[in-house]
Amino acid sequence: MGTATTASVQGQYDGSPTLLSKSLATASSLMALQFLSRIVTFLLNQSLVRLATPAVFGTASIQFELLLSTILFLSREGIRNALLRAPDTSHTSASSQSITNISLLPTILGMPITAICAAGYVHASSQSTNSQPHFTISVVLYALAAMLELLSEPLYIRAQNEMKFGVRVKAEGTAVIIKAVSTLLVLLLAGQDWALAAFAMGQMVYSIVILSAFMRAYPGKTQLIPKKVKEQVRGNVRAYYFEPVLMRLSMAMTAQSVAKHFLTDGDKLILSRISSLENQGGYAVASNYGSLVARIVFQPIEETSRLFFSKTLMAEPHEPQSDTKADTIDRHAESPKTSPLALKSASTVLHTLLLLDTHIAVLLLAFVPPYLPFLLSIVLPRHYLLHTAAPRILQVYLSVYLPVMAFNGVLEAFLSSVATPHDLRRQSTWLVGFSATFVCTTWGFTVGLGWVETGLVWANALNLGLRAGYGWMFARSYFAKRSGSSSSFSLRGSVPPMAVWLVFATSGLVTRLAQPSLTAGWKTNVAHVGVGAACFIACAATW
Repeated sequence: MGTATTASVQGQYDGSPTLLSKSLATASSLMALQFLSRIVTFLLNQSLVRLATPAVFGTASIQFELLLSTILFLSREGIRNALLRAPDTSHTSASSQSITNISLLPTILGMPITAICAAGYVHASSQSTNSQPHFTISVVLYALAAMLELLSEPLYIRAQNEMKFGVRVKAEGTAVIIKAVSTLLVLLLAGQDWALAAFAMGQMVYSIVILSAFMRAYPGKTQLIPKKVKEQVRGNVRAYYFEPVLMRLSMAMTAQSVAKHFLTDGDKLILSRISSLENQGGYAVASNYGSLVARIVFQPIEETSRLFFSKTLMAEPHEPQSDTKADTIDRHAESPKTSPLALKSASTVLHTLLLLDTHIAVLLLAFVPPYLPFLLSIVLPRHYLLHTAAPRILQVYLSVYLPVMAFNGVLEAFLSSVATPHDLRRQSTWLVGFSATFVCTTWGFTVGLGWVETGLVWANALNLGLRAGYGWMFARSYFAKRSGSSSSFSLRGSVPPMAVWLVFATSGLVTRLAQPSLTAGWKTNVAHVGVGAACFIACAATW
């Protein structure tokens, strides 16, 4: 794993059309997967929303999902991102085994993290929450589901690094649909007393399907215990379980994931402490509906861009360990070795993705506010419309939060793909500041202004905006330092021309002026939809 090997690997990825085409194919596959699975689960969730009470839906979708995401995020997120930057493992068995060893860490770390998180949640839960039927067994099932999913992590990482994206697409698509069907069947057959357990059983089924799919894709490849690796470096035999440089990067990203997780899911944590179960249910419904766009469009773009940037701008994490161990990767910030072709390719892709996000953002701002009330009157049950904050939350979520989240997702994907440990430490310092800002703004919005539910969405949007701003400054600095030109990455390439802004702004104004009252008849609403369709066509023509 010397310099020559790394250089050859980097040459394989420098702006490679094959890599770009594979990345585009991945994005398309993930979008198709997300679209199919989310539409099916949306239809199934329509039944779940009507069968489960807001209190049950809030407990399962806010508190149980927070428990699950905490376990998974802290156990695997940093290691996943670090191993995306590992070189091609086909050259040596030592390289392959060293990556396999580190990929086992999420499973190993997951055991104590799962036990601590599950026990802490049960202990801290309110009486109104833990007095629900089958609460404890439901928590246990969610914890077991998390561990089962972590068992598949080494095979998941292997599939990603080998670019066998079809394995994941099939596994997750199948699992999401079976999870929704299982939850619905248990709820229908067992009744309301088993509502919480129904969601937990659905999650267990999801994890079993995921693990089974990856084990079928890699029969006989499951490994639970790290194996010692031996290799020659400058004539000396070096033995280790975890490759030191890649291990340091993994641990740096894992440590940073604590702050990132709080900033990502802090709203659920705060909501679970300050809001009633019924309002948590309303927030969960709004979040589920609002996240359809995020999961169908933005999540595949973010994940694919992270893979593309990681391989195109590989930061050479596998140079031999020198006497100045901590500086092995850090020095790349000062002595970049990325080819001009790779830099140009990455800059073009990043500009294109941000430009796409800008168009989607102005589209949401133009059409969501005037058409959301009519849409919600069709899809939301009456008690969610009248007795929860779901409509107000969705308005802010779709109009403000989603656009900001899109920009932040792409910029942080780029940052995590190329950042050195020094960059990650600097970002972590800023994340601490962003966390403090999030807490202060949450208090200001929820307590000061009394926006108990929507205030969390506003605070989250502001927090994501700050993180996106940091990601933007990092990207500008990265390209300027390596290309020698500050114009290699600029705002101009990420925003549409003035004509697009004018058409979208005019469309937004026209649709708002034509918006009927809530008591208007169906003919008036159909006419308003027609106005929106005409405006959308005008916007699409300028896109």
